[in-house]
Order: sequence, then C-alpha cells, then structure tokens
Amino acid sequence: MKPREFDPRRLDIERFAAEGGALEGDWPLAGMQRLCDACHVAPGADAADRVRWSAGGEQRRRAGQAAQAWLHLTLDAKVDLTCQRCLSAVTVGLVVDRWFRFVDGEERAAALDAESEDDVLASSRTFDLHELAEDELLLALPLVPRHEVCPQPLAAPIGAGDPHDDPGPAESPFAALAALKRMPH
Repeated sequence: MKPREFDPRRLDIERFAAEGGALEGDWPLAGMQRLCDACHVAPGADAADRVRWSAGGEQRRRAGQAAQAWLHLTLDAKVDLTCQRCLSAVTVGLVVDRWFRFVDGEERAAALDAESEDDVLASSRTFDLHELAEDELLLALPLVPRHEVCPQPLAAPIGAGDPHDDPGPAESPFAALAALKRMPH
C-alpha cells in the first residue's frame, strides 16, 4: 500500500497522527509576511532565506481516555532583525522544537490550554502547518535583538561632546540661582 501524501497547508491532523505521518521541507522566508514585517530588511528570494521544518504525528493514550493526536514541530531559520543598540541588522537564529496536543473543538482546546502545561490546539481536517510555523517563529523572536558587540562604534547622544574632552567641573545650578538673587532689581 502506497503511503498517503499529506499537504502541510491542509493537514488532516487526526489521520496524520493515526498514520504516524512525517513531513519535512523548507519554505521561503519571504512567504511568511508577518515574520518579514519584523525583519530589518524584508527577505528576498535568496536561497539562504529559508525556514527548514519537520513535522511528525503520533497518537498517545492517557489512562481511561481515547487516543489523542499529537504533532511534533521543529523549525530552524535565520532572520535579520534591527539591533536595538546600533540600529543596524543583526542576524538571529530561530529554533523551535515543540509538541502540540489536538482535541475536538476550539472551546475545549482553549479550556485545556489554560489549565495544562501542554500546548493544546483544536483538531482540524484542514490544519495549516505553515501558519502554525510562522506563529511559532514570531513567538521565538527575541524581545530586544542586539549584537553581542556592535560592529560600529555607537554614536554619542545628541548634545554630548567628546568624552575625552574634559570641560572641567560643571557649574552648580544653585550657583546660578544665587547669582540671580544678587542682581539688583
């Protein structure tokens, strides 16, 4: 019997898990618009701008319960983000390795997800693995991307002089007030 072909953009989760399905490949980073919007410069059609992914399905039984579908998703990508120190591009590696449990219905998934440590999603016959991959990569983005050591020296703040020029001791603001009080009215 020929193994079933699964479409990652319209994945029947229950069947994929029941058959122990496995998929892998790569997607162009440019095809993930929300992720591209977070990048320093939108990725082009360069072969290096790819998301490497794999997905595997399995069924697990818990005591006294029917078998549930599980999906193991791994992702690997490199994106250029804006360094928050020097504002130039910094390449960041994004790696995701997650398990998802699938249950019937959005309400049940939301309730179980809130009370469980597992990531719980609603089962579907047309599940979009590409969309889940983009969501997970967005969640993997660092809050404050930055270089370990910026490639260019940082610019001095506006109004700041050369730190090597010593202007001498600064005049006290209270001395200026005292001088104002001594002025004739």
